Amino acid sequence: MVATTSTLKRGAARGALSRVVRHVVLVVFVLLMIYPLLWMLVSSFKPSNLILSQTGLFPSEITLENYGDGWNALGSPFTLFLGNSMLIGVGSVLGNLFSCSLTAYALARLNFKAGKLYLALTLMTIMLPFHVLVIPQYILFAELGWINTYIPLLLPKFLATDAVFIFLMVQFIRALPRELDQAAMIDGAGPFRIFWSVILPLMQPALITTTIFTFIWTWNDYFGPLLYLTRTELYTVPVALKSLVDTETQSGIGTMFAMSLVSLVPILLFFIFAQRYIIKGIATTGIK
Repeated sequence: MVATTSTLKRGAARGALSRVVRHVVLVVFVLLMIYPLLWMLVSSFKPSNLILSQTGLFPSEITLENYGDGWNALGSPFTLFLGNSMLIGVGSVLGNLFSCSLTAYALARLNFKAGKLYLALTLMTIMLPFHVLVIPQYILFAELGWINTYIPLLLPKFLATDAVFIFLMVQFIRALPRELDQAAMIDGAGPFRIFWSVILPLMQPALITTTIFTFIWTWNDYFGPLLYLTRTELYTVPVALKSLVDTETQSGIGTMFAMSLVSLVPILLFFIFAQRYIIKGIATTGIK
C-alpha cells in the first residue's frame, strides 16, 4: 500500500513537471511570435533616425511625431485609405456570399449534366496561382477601361472565383439532409425558394466563415490594388503603407510603423468579435 501511494505521488509529480515544462515552452514560443509586433510598436514611438540604430525594446527617446506625420504624409488623411480598404472588403464579402452560396447550392443539390466536371474544374482553379492569370486579366480590364477603378477588385467576387469558399459551402450543404428539400418541394417550393428559405438559413456557419476570411484576406491584399490602382486617392491601406517609405533613403519607416499599427486596429477588432464564429465555422464546415 505504501509503495502504491509512493508510486502515485511520483506519477503526479512527473505529470506536474511535464505540464510546467509544456507551459514554459509555449510561453517562449508566444514571446518569439509577438516580438516583431512589440518591436514595431516600440519603433513607432522612436525618432526615425533611431529606429535602425537602436533595435532594442527600450527606446532612449519617445516621440509622437510619427503618428502626426504619417496621418497626412500622402496629402490625404489616412482615414481615406482605411475607408477605401473597408469599401473593398465589404464589397468582396457581399460578392462572395452571393455568388459562392448560389454556386455551391447548384453543385451540391441540383442534378444537371457536367455537374461533377464543373466542380472538378472549380477545384482545379485552387491549384492555379494568382500570378498566372494576372496578365490576361490586366489586359481585359485595361481594354474595358476599368484601370484605376475598384471594378477589377470587386467584379470577380460576384462571379464566384474563390473556389475555396465554394468547396467549403458544397461540403456543408451536402451534410444537410435532403428530406428538407423534399418537404419544401411537396409544399410547392422551387429550387430558388428552397435555397432562400431552407438551405441559406442553415448555412450560417459557412457564411460566417466565408465573411471572416474574405474580409481579412481582402484587407491584407497588396498585389491586386497595387496592380490596378495608381491614383493616390484610390489607394488601399497596404499600398498606402508602402508609399510612406522612400526605398532609396529608407526615410518614413517610423511613419510606416505608426500607420501600420493604426491599420491593425480594425482587423484586430473584427477578429476579436468574430473569433468564436471562426472556431464554430471551422468545426462545422468542410475546413475540418
